[in-house]
Amino acid sequence: MPDTTNVPAPLHGKVAIITGASSGLGRSTAAALSTAGAYTVLIARRAEPLQQLAQTLHNSVPIPGDAADPATAQQACEAALRTFGGIDILVNNAGIGNYKTFAETTLQDFDTMMHTNVRSGFVFSQAVLPTLLQQRSGNIVFVSSVAGLVGVSNESIYCASKFAQVGFGQALAEELHPYGIKVTVLCPGGIKTEFAVGNGRTEQSVQDSTMMNPDDTAASILFAVTQPANVRVTQMTVRHMGKQK
Repeated sequence: MPDTTNVPAPLHGKVAIITGASSGLGRSTAAALSTAGAYTVLIARRAEPLQQLAQTLHNSVPIPGDAADPATAQQACEAALRTFGGIDILVNNAGIGNYKTFAETTLQDFDTMMHTNVRSGFVFSQAVLPTLLQQRSGNIVFVSSVAGLVGVSNESIYCASKFAQVGFGQALAEELHPYGIKVTVLCPGGIKTEFAVGNGRTEQSVQDSTMMNPDDTAASILFAVTQPANVRVTQMTVRHMGKQK
């Protein structure tokens, strides 16, 4: 077997910004990238769990705030540049769900969904872009959903937001790859997080299901951002092995 003792971690010295990092897939992604050697800047609205996570990771900075607010994005970028000297990876993971019939859905539901799921990705991607363009490298990841590929009953505005992420990510992938910037859209199926509860699913039924663990799904993000310089993963669909819904 080859001696890997002195082989550096795949993300050694890289700087990653992760939105929606306080729980679920965002938390698992922060841990996975940190274990792979990355410095992390963590964004979420809930300050306490965010602080707790940052304390468990090496070289991590928590930024409590709304990921759809340009001021939060600016603060995160400034922290990354000031503390770690760069930005290499952005994971647009912040998001919310909505399980209602269309008849029950309000305009406020629509605005809130688009604000959190779509605007946040726009705001953070635009905030990191000057740095990525200057260095002509970097990875932007959008966490969409299989609901961004196929419409689902009683999830109309959630699907609308996730389809928007897919289209946005696809367009950016083509626009930015000539500058050395890779864009990946991840479309996972069900994951065992608080996000999955609803639409007839309880916390217990989610835990008893065949849905993926967030750590396993985070491995897909790690895979996408550790490819060789000449390889880009533009879109990934990741499903569990149980009955698909």
